[in-house]
Amino acid sequence: MIVPDPPRILVVGAGSRGRAYARAIQSSTDGIVTAVAEPNEYKRRQFGQSFIWGSHALPSEGAQFDDWRDFVVYEEGRRARLLAGEKDVSPGVDAAFVCVLDEMHKEVVVALSMLGGLHIMCEKPLATTLRDCVDIYEALRTNTNAKGEQMVFSIGHVLRYSPHNMLLRKLLLDDRVIGDVLSVVHTEPVGWWHFTHSYVRGNWRRESTSAPSLLTKSCHDIDVLLWLLCSPASYNETPHLPSTISSTGSLQYFKRSRKPAAAGTATNCLSCPIESSCKYSAKRIYVTQDEFGLDSYNTDWPVNVIIPDIETYSDKNVARETLLRELAKDYGTSTPALQIEQSNWFGRCVYESDNDVCDEQIVTITWDDDPVPSPLSVPHDLGSKDVLLSSPARGHGSKTATFHMVAQTNKICQRYTNLYGVDGEIFADSSTITIHDFRTGETTTHSPQTEDRGHGGGDLGLTRQFVRAVDKVKNHGWTTNRAQTELVGCTLEEVIRSHAMVFCAEEARKNKKVVDWGEWWAKHVKGEFKRDRS
Repeated sequence: MIVPDPPRILVVGAGSRGRAYARAIQSSTDGIVTAVAEPNEYKRRQFGQSFIWGSHALPSEGAQFDDWRDFVVYEEGRRARLLAGEKDVSPGVDAAFVCVLDEMHKEVVVALSMLGGLHIMCEKPLATTLRDCVDIYEALRTNTNAKGEQMVFSIGHVLRYSPHNMLLRKLLLDDRVIGDVLSVVHTEPVGWWHFTHSYVRGNWRRESTSAPSLLTKSCHDIDVLLWLLCSPASYNETPHLPSTISSTGSLQYFKRSRKPAAAGTATNCLSCPIESSCKYSAKRIYVTQDEFGLDSYNTDWPVNVIIPDIETYSDKNVARETLLRELAKDYGTSTPALQIEQSNWFGRCVYESDNDVCDEQIVTITWDDDPVPSPLSVPHDLGSKDVLLSSPARGHGSKTATFHMVAQTNKICQRYTNLYGVDGEIFADSSTITIHDFRTGETTTHSPQTEDRGHGGGDLGLTRQFVRAVDKVKNHGWTTNRAQTELVGCTLEEVIRSHAMVFCAEEARKNKKVVDWGEWWAKHVKGEFKRDRS
């Protein structure tokens, strides 16, 4: 079905996430990508040819920008021309997908919010500091349309939108297949070589230039736990807020003290005497590895992170030599610190890198009983048909959630979860959901179908719901609040809460203490809101 006036979308950042969302927009929504902002000329051109103007045409006015700031200037001018009554003014965009580096999120989202009138989807995490998250939250609340309604916002917490997790939430909260949940143990297995790619050699290896790995890798795991255990089944109900947070973890393995003695003083894989036998060899991971290496004809992730235009090389030998040359790059004592920090070193020995983020972490969240009034029928001779009694049931009973992020695993991001309730238990492994019912003795297994591999279908699901929300507001008369709650299914308050939970856990880990969530929230989050408005 062709929509007469489809949602028009800008993608800011044409990297792997920007392309993933653009593919999802193109394949599963009525929206159209009409503009891209990307500083890398090759990425911008490839993105535009793939999703906007095609391979045999030139970009039209307002279709491409070297910098997101150029879009803001262009859009301000476009709107001024409309107000001045000019004819034939190019149409603008209805929404933006923000897919830039994590540390740039605040600047971009705040600027787009100040521009006003745009629905925004921001890739996770929201920002790399709590202060920046609060600033974004405040800015988004001022982003309104002509009716004064707050615009639709979504965060890249794709785990909420996978068919697997959507069914799991329904089984827990709507169907209550195991009754009240008592405890949950959720594991994210990052993958032994995947962790080295992103968190030892890559963009997210240092807290000072990025953020803690709990934020950059696992913030949507914390979010999905809160979605299952804190957020109510209906937005007409109140959330069951956590009571305490604690966390342990450290950089356990990828450090010099773990380096094999036989490696000697080598700091780069290609000059290491044990390269051929080391499982972390960059040559093995990026060149010869089955499925993911260049020799297996893979020019996608992770190879294209090192050589973005690797797919354009027609000669495989030239591509291989180029990749090996890039992997051979290294730094020494004379290399400026800023150059080291701002570059990725994918051939660097994993025991000699400048990484400092945790490769192992456990977070424990507890909830106290939070009695909520619920109507219970009583005999007529007691003088009333219905009375309100306090009951901790329906998800507000005491419970515990434990999250484990671990690097040394064979699985790559194939999360698995054990959930224990008063009437049964569930094991969910990203593909299947197995329920053991204590009341009947029966075991039931669900195998939700997925349309796409990206986060178990979550990339498609999030994109579809966000673009549908934009379309309903634009073309069907929906309020933005209705679109936010019914289609996006995540409020701005939930976004700030789950991110704040990560920063709270980090404080607990570093200070080796159990943190009272209510007190911490009042001081570090709610207190910041009050300060800004005073």
